[in-house]
Amino acid sequence: MKKVKLILLWISLFCVVACKETHKDKSAKFFHLNISAGLTSLDPAFSKDQATMWCDNQLYNGLVQIDSNLNILPSIAKSWTISNDGLNYTFILRDDVFFHDHELFPNGKGRKVVASDFVYALNRIIDTTVASTGAWLFNGKTLEQKPFKAINDTTFSIHLKEPFRPMLGLLTLQYCSVVPKEVVEHYGKDFRKHPVGTGPFYFVRWEENNVLIVHKNKNYFEKDNNGNRLPYIDGVRFNFIANRNSEYNQFQKGELDFMTGLDISFKDKLLTKEGELKQEWKDKINFLKMPYMNTEYIGISMKKQPCEALKNKKVRQAMNYAIDRKKMITYLRNGIGIAAESGIIPLGMNEFDSSVVKGYHYDIAKAKQLLMEAGYPNGKGIDPITVYSNPTYQDLISSVANQLAEIGIKIKIENSPAAFLREAMRKNEAQLFRASWIGDYPDAENYLALFFSGYGAPPNYTFYKNPAYDKLYEKAMQTNNTAEALKMYHQLEKMALEDAPVILLFYDQIVRFTHKKIKNLPSNAMNLLDVKTVRID
Repeated sequence: MKKVKLILLWISLFCVVACKETHKDKSAKFFHLNISAGLTSLDPAFSKDQATMWCDNQLYNGLVQIDSNLNILPSIAKSWTISNDGLNYTFILRDDVFFHDHELFPNGKGRKVVASDFVYALNRIIDTTVASTGAWLFNGKTLEQKPFKAINDTTFSIHLKEPFRPMLGLLTLQYCSVVPKEVVEHYGKDFRKHPVGTGPFYFVRWEENNVLIVHKNKNYFEKDNNGNRLPYIDGVRFNFIANRNSEYNQFQKGELDFMTGLDISFKDKLLTKEGELKQEWKDKINFLKMPYMNTEYIGISMKKQPCEALKNKKVRQAMNYAIDRKKMITYLRNGIGIAAESGIIPLGMNEFDSSVVKGYHYDIAKAKQLLMEAGYPNGKGIDPITVYSNPTYQDLISSVANQLAEIGIKIKIENSPAAFLREAMRKNEAQLFRASWIGDYPDAENYLALFFSGYGAPPNYTFYKNPAYDKLYEKAMQTNNTAEALKMYHQLEKMALEDAPVILLFYDQIVRFTHKKIKNLPSNAMNLLDVKTVRID
């Protein structure tokens, strides 16, 4: 009888707790979204794609961060200095940042972050045994011996082999997040699913290919302008539904608060051909369209080119003039994107300036004139050229092929899986290829590197080589004078435009949809997800 009473008491207590949790869950304010690409790791040393960066940005912090205008702001580092020679970066850290609570810390309470934690975290990135996908950030740039140093608990320094202007921008990436040595080494490779950081939210649960749940970090160090501690909401729930149409249906029902990007399955349901939200949605959802750090282009192999005509600069220039980019955006992309009529640096980056850098616009007469000057009137004498792409871009590449046919250049389309295409580009096995370059960090050098012959493929998939370009690129990387660097950046763009190793198509745009109850969700040209300031009505 006593045993029965104990069981009944346990059941009663369980019901009380369960009821409280149910009530709590109903009243809690969670931000719900879907990541169709899935998630492979929550270890920031492997934050190589948008899905991982979005999730890691909720769990971790680095030395610096970016705002909505791509400005570099303090994060755990409250200030920094760069030596006159550009080789040494010194950061002064906050002394009020703590790791999330974890049983491996004394009394289970998160300990304070100190400079040696950054030494450990960044050394992990270049440690070959870790095999981080972010090793490129520092390899060849930092000193080989002790590139990262803790001068004391609140002073951390980075030492370079030679000046590299974009270094601060690199440090904004989630790869450079601080992690606790004792927790990482306890879990080893399983740290990927046992993350501990300093971010606005802490890890609760991850069911791979299903759901990730993070909760509000009540000890988070950042505050708003009124002194209120961030974040405002109670947590974030990430779903991982691969089917974009299913994602759209959940968003339509209100089961998801947020959706980004367009898919052929629903783009016409939401947007007009002019890229505006359809009237029937305007009282239900918010729509944001803004520049994205992504330049879409057709690459032209400049090395071992089997097509003799493509070796002629005027032929490449003619192909650039033959493309009606604005028409393409209107009819194939529902008005999402900006015609790439400037340089490789996309609209949305601070270094973009279409008044200084003049690119190619649609001019069929000019295209035909250039072909004639090159010795190929109306395309006569040019063998059919194969362009490599993948099925996702079939409409876009077919449009390009049809427009080039108008000046007599015949194009064959070879669709391949994305991985096969990248390998063909890397091995210089594609005459023409559709590609895009999404900026990894907020510095235009990221795009200018596409034409620096000192790099292989990636990023220089066209194998473009111009000694004058290389010399100016290296000079631009070594200056601390921002105004001078900007002039050199624009000159580099002009040099690449003149040689035309690519056919620029469009500068992409971010599209975001949120329900009306979601307030204060920031965005930037990197399309980084940051929900620490979000409010839910």
